Amino acid sequence: MYANFKLKVAVLLVFLCAAGFLSGQIVQQIPNGGTVNWQDQIIKGTGIGAPNPKVPFAAQRAGAIRAAKLDALRQLLETVKGMNLTAETTVRNAMVENDVIQTRVSGIVKNFRETDIRYLSDGSVEVDVEIPLSGILLDALLPQQIGGQTPAQVQYGVAPQPAYANAVYSGLIIDARGLGLRPAMAPRILDENGNEIYGTGFVSRDYAVQIGVVGYEKNIARAKSNERVKDNPMVVKAVSVSGTNKTDIVVSNADAANILAAGKNLNFMEQCKVMFILD
Repeated sequence: MYANFKLKVAVLLVFLCAAGFLSGQIVQQIPNGGTVNWQDQIIKGTGIGAPNPKVPFAAQRAGAIRAAKLDALRQLLETVKGMNLTAETTVRNAMVENDVIQTRVSGIVKNFRETDIRYLSDGSVEVDVEIPLSGILLDALLPQQIGGQTPAQVQYGVAPQPAYANAVYSGLIIDARGLGLRPAMAPRILDENGNEIYGTGFVSRDYAVQIGVVGYEKNIARAKSNERVKDNPMVVKAVSVSGTNKTDIVVSNADAANILAAGKNLNFMEQCKVMFILD
């Protein structure tokens, strides 16, 4: 009985590691699709193809591979559609509303990279594929006209602390653990009054396409050493999340004032040097 228990535990540990829980990875499983690794910005899928017994035996494996690749394509496309674009919109919504986006995204997904292929004992085939989240996919999904704005200097009734107004920060980390934050391709930071202090309106499109609007992590220590925000990131605790998809972060008005003050000294927000910490 004890040996059986150890076997079950081992299987569970393998599953959890694969799902990204124990490794500290932020891996989102999309219903009817594959997975999104928000840290590595990789979208993955696995297609399965079975041999057709009605064709000659010599052609069955090739047919199973083609079927597996078609299934992988379907799964990747479903994964992309299921991702949150903003706090109110999924990629699926954006594709339905815009034929150009639908055509571009469908073409991008077709150019997947095959990472592994497995031949099973029953003649079926499994194919692992992936596409990058950043780069060409973000270029297709982000509005063509973004950036160029500066956050409004809102009167919060509290002056920013001198330490934030005078220091030079290399980036911004928002700790949103325990708030149910979900990742998205174009999230925002809001103050308690709903004023936007960070989002696509304030970033360089080139940086947003290359590295994403924000980076995601589960661990503050790892985030602080991340190339995106090191060497001296400003760290702020979120007070809540916002939006239907729960992808926008709300910070206190006092912290908002400090962020705006710090942002004057270095264009870290324009360069998307922002990271969110979630569970």
